[in-house]
Amino acid sequence: MRRAAVLFLIVAALLTLGSSCRKRSNVFVIGLGDNIRTIDPIGSPSVDAASERVRALMFNSLVKKDEKIDYVGDLASDIKQSSDGTVFTFALRDGVKFHDGRTFSSADAKYTLDLVFSSSFAKSASFFEGSGADKKSYIKSVDAPDPRTLVVTLTHPWTGLLSNLVPVAIIPKDSYESQKTHPLGTGAFKFKNYDNSQQVVDLEANADYWEGAPHIRALRVRVIADTNALQAELRSGRVDIAPLPTSLSPDAIKLLGQDPSLQVLQFTGSNVTVLTINCSAPPLNDVRVRQAIAYAVDRESLIRDLLLGQARLAHSILPEESWAYSPGQKYSFDPAMAKKLLDEAGLKDPDGDGPQMRFAKPLVYKVSGSSSAAKNYAGVIQNYLKNVGVPVAIETAELNTLFDELRRGNFQIFYGQWVGGNQDPIFYKDLFATSEIPTEARASRNRSRYSNKEVDALLDQAVNTFDREKAKQLYVRVQEIVSREVPVLPLWYQANIVIARKNVGNINVDASGDWRFVRNLTVEH
Repeated sequence: MRRAAVLFLIVAALLTLGSSCRKRSNVFVIGLGDNIRTIDPIGSPSVDAASERVRALMFNSLVKKDEKIDYVGDLASDIKQSSDGTVFTFALRDGVKFHDGRTFSSADAKYTLDLVFSSSFAKSASFFEGSGADKKSYIKSVDAPDPRTLVVTLTHPWTGLLSNLVPVAIIPKDSYESQKTHPLGTGAFKFKNYDNSQQVVDLEANADYWEGAPHIRALRVRVIADTNALQAELRSGRVDIAPLPTSLSPDAIKLLGQDPSLQVLQFTGSNVTVLTINCSAPPLNDVRVRQAIAYAVDRESLIRDLLLGQARLAHSILPEESWAYSPGQKYSFDPAMAKKLLDEAGLKDPDGDGPQMRFAKPLVYKVSGSSSAAKNYAGVIQNYLKNVGVPVAIETAELNTLFDELRRGNFQIFYGQWVGGNQDPIFYKDLFATSEIPTEARASRNRSRYSNKEVDALLDQAVNTFDREKAKQLYVRVQEIVSREVPVLPLWYQANIVIARKNVGNINVDASGDWRFVRNLTVEH
């Protein structure tokens, strides 16, 4: 009896395992390296890339980015603006339904925007100018004159409306409270379940999706933060695809590409990695010293040898795909020019022979302690600068501490990456306008403390110019000046890497890295 019972248990376990495997084979699994902080599509107190990628699977916005990183309709079929730039009229698409079967109309869009414009959500902040008692909304009113028309009226002309509408997911009227636990949108996939403790989101195909139903019927997003675990899950087949696996090193990605069951695809990316240089105090307040740093760093070798070609050289913070892109002044690897500029700045080589240190104390180079790749790159950059006589001390810090140090200006060089924001030329105002220099009370983005009156005037014109050709000319001039004065040194644009099982097809990721491509994926069984 005892032996029969054991055999029964073994058979039962095998049957259960077989059932589990059959169930697993019908679920397509996406591996995500960063934690999903929220499933709330619009009301979170902060915005993180992981949550936004999952949001893109379930929701649409009024506006999306095209291949030129310009703004076109998503749920809006057409967008018109008044001659004075204060009234935007959105014609809304017919035949769009929410996941619960409700028909999308202007009442839903008005409800969503009114909620965002009147709240303190992270996504609301961009629709206001100024701060404190001087804080004012750009939005005068939102009207829905008929079910297929939405009208947004501004208090004064503002070119930032469309770009800031891109991350605002449209939700059904009067649904916000339930969105926090059960997201419901118009997107390609419907929400089924979210396990916060396990960091797993389960979705199913929206058969009535207005752009066409996804090929994948059941979808699971799993957060796998440990890089070794992510590699193991890919090799075992328990993860079907890992889009933009930023936690994996270039070496790890190359090794995964040698696995016969996997494919590694590389697409053009737009996120830019930069060195931010604090221009507020000697010696870096001298443009010649900043230019010397730009000439001293061999960016092409870094991309070739450390990133293994998984990036492309950057000359601007804007991606090359942008309608406003211009390279400005380019910096090749030229140590002799770097030394010449340092000499001209009065920072002479003490003995005139070899890379003797030209500064009394090292420059403080700050980097996130959680990124092994960033620390690795920092060591190489430190050596490049040492070779021209610029001493560098690398300091690591936890992310929140690091951002506080940047706000206070307690650094001289900072290594970091801009994700998404750099796709819009308005970002130049955020990074380089004198008005955006951080203070004790305000954590603004001009961390380099860069100030140039000509750039301020050009940016004020550009952000208020709706004529694209005129705006482009202004932004080209801004890029020429900023590249010459080097408040930041663009290093590279990180490639959009996708690792997937060999049976996954139709993988095509655009420069922004948006996850909407998942709708078009196919799987051969």
